[in-house]
Amino acid sequence: MTSRKLLLKSSAACIALPFLESIATEKTRTLSSIQKVPKRVIFLGTGFGVTGPHWYPDINQKGYKYKLSKCLTPLNKFKNDITVFQNLEHANSHDGHSGSTFWLTGADRYAIPGRSFSNTISVDQVVAETFGQHTRYTSINLDGGSDLSGHGPGSMSWNKLGKPVAALKSPISFYNKLFSNESMSIEESQYLLKDQRSALDTVIADANFVKKGLIKSDLDKLDEYFESIREIEKRISKEEKWLHIPKKKPTLKIKEPSSSLEGVKEIEVNYDLMIAAMQVDATRAFTYRLPSDSFMRSLGSSYTAHNLSHFTGEERTRDSIIRDQTHAKLLAQFIEKLKSFKEPDGTSIFDNVAITLGSNLRVTHSLNNCPTLITGGGAGFKHGRHMVMEDKTPLCNLWLSILKGIGVKTDSFGDSTDTIKSLYTA
Repeated sequence: MTSRKLLLKSSAACIALPFLESIATEKTRTLSSIQKVPKRVIFLGTGFGVTGPHWYPDINQKGYKYKLSKCLTPLNKFKNDITVFQNLEHANSHDGHSGSTFWLTGADRYAIPGRSFSNTISVDQVVAETFGQHTRYTSINLDGGSDLSGHGPGSMSWNKLGKPVAALKSPISFYNKLFSNESMSIEESQYLLKDQRSALDTVIADANFVKKGLIKSDLDKLDEYFESIREIEKRISKEEKWLHIPKKKPTLKIKEPSSSLEGVKEIEVNYDLMIAAMQVDATRAFTYRLPSDSFMRSLGSSYTAHNLSHFTGEERTRDSIIRDQTHAKLLAQFIEKLKSFKEPDGTSIFDNVAITLGSNLRVTHSLNNCPTLITGGGAGFKHGRHMVMEDKTPLCNLWLSILKGIGVKTDSFGDSTDTIKSLYTA
């Protein structure tokens, strides 16, 4: 019997050779219509919201002439590179305990009669469907973990069937996925992938056999099952395609992370690994559910993330502000590094990535005025503003704007009504 460990090894990655400036001729550098620097997206989910009164800028200070709030002051150096929103929300969100589950989908969990939970595709996976065909990994989903109370569970990333996309749970898992040397031979890997195909063929044959005579609801379930099988087939085909392509090393020096990293250190390493992954074009779609309780422990707080979302009293409010300020500080460090690494065409990685930090929870269990901050030049937005939208503007309007801004051809996403056109104009 093939061991689970062996099967997991068989899916270890090879990474595409990026466009290297050092071996490019002048002719290839000018052929931008053939080989362009790729656009990427990163979604950073805080899950439990923010310290409302201290996170949002003054609502009366709109546009470019505004002062960063107390929680966002660590980003002051990059004020012209960020945009802060107010009044975005998901009209269909009804779950005040899931700060990650519906953030990137905008779905109504009760949309399907008779079911207590359903979800739809997340915006990162729409990007992955378009750009994932060009990279070794269709997307990378990182999960820093939920809090001890059990609130805030759930993936940030969801496929077109409304099923969660598997997540990497630690920086060492992320590192190994990208850069670890494969101990299994190509022939062994090919054999295992072939074995998985044979197993899928058997499953499909068995499912087709029982299809006759089923009622409609069962047929619908079976169709969903077949769609899941097709997704597995696509993954296997992709692994086969990349077996012969060797892994490449980024210019950013990366050491194998310690397995004991948590909180602040975990985020710092994962941000560096994202840069490394973009340098070798491993994927163009990232999600990261930022750590919660471990993050608070690393800051010296005795409160859980869920308790802090109910920031009553001076001590909780203090720790909640420190949490938000630290997230802003880490994002500022991330921006600075992204700006320092150049692409083959002379731009920076920062110029070609769209980053969102936020949650569909504002504070406690409130689902209105979702905290939303965006940065990066990937979507072509004009930054440096505090954008106070009309009440109840769909957050999916921003997701649609990002999709169209990076070049994904779509006219809608979730409950979007339009793009935010003012994002593209000064």
